[in-house]
Amino acid sequence: MSQAQSISNMCNQRAQEIANKIGVVNNAEKTITIGGKTYTETQGMPMPADIIDIINEKATLHACQGFLMEALKAKDLELARLRGMRFAYDVAQPEHQEADEADITASVNEEWGWAQLSDAEYADYLDVDSRAAHIGQFIHKNGKLDRLRAELPGIKSLEWMEVENGKKTPVEVKIHHTSSSLLDLHEKLALQHRELEQRVNYYKAKVKNLVTVENARIHAENMVKADAYQKAQQALDEQYQIAMNSWRNARSVAASQFEKERELAIKDASALRINVDPRFQTVIDKFIVKSED
Repeated sequence: MSQAQSISNMCNQRAQEIANKIGVVNNAEKTITIGGKTYTETQGMPMPADIIDIINEKATLHACQGFLMEALKAKDLELARLRGMRFAYDVAQPEHQEADEADITASVNEEWGWAQLSDAEYADYLDVDSRAAHIGQFIHKNGKLDRLRAELPGIKSLEWMEVENGKKTPVEVKIHHTSSSLLDLHEKLALQHRELEQRVNYYKAKVKNLVTVENARIHAENMVKADAYQKAQQALDEQYQIAMNSWRNARSVAASQFEKERELAIKDASALRINVDPRFQTVIDKFIVKSED
């Protein structure tokens, strides 16, 4: 699990490097000629040819990081749950003419719904949600691509700079993007973004439906339990003292067994390893080699 934390950190560092690479992209290089010598005023940083691959790599890195952090969180939660368990004897204490309270099941929420997805489905959700978010961030209003497109039409091919007091020096502006190329990139990414968003919405709708169906089942089950409780209450008539002595002896045995099983469960949970989803294996293998080096 410490290796998973290390790989998660490396995924984050690599994704940050990619973000920095995207962040420096601009629309033009600016040069100035003084005394016959040309100087670069603004370094041109055109859009990389593999920008779509870069964006997808960045999204995959964040998805992989999310996958690992979820796995680490799951193990920590399981260990916390086991360590926090307190013995609860499921045989109710005998009471004269008192029946056990109905074991009413609480309604489930969306957290339960997400837990019903298979590992592959949840990994796919993390993947498409992350990619949709990062592509949207790149193309939507005030995103990098949006700013480049807005800036491009207003760039002049020649600018003037006052290098010496009172003297204007021409600045040559070399535009390395076209409106059509940026529009084409936007359309490609927008299409991919819509497809990813549809997949994200599919999973969200599926989870909501699972929760609705499960709560309907729980409600019906609780109605049956409540009815059974009422009937049992009317029929209960036990000899209190004999039942109480028997209950105490059995409870003591169960408590000892509970502590034994809880310690074994904690030991087993501590030895758990992450079952890596195939879609993240390549990324993880690459960082495992770096970690070992």
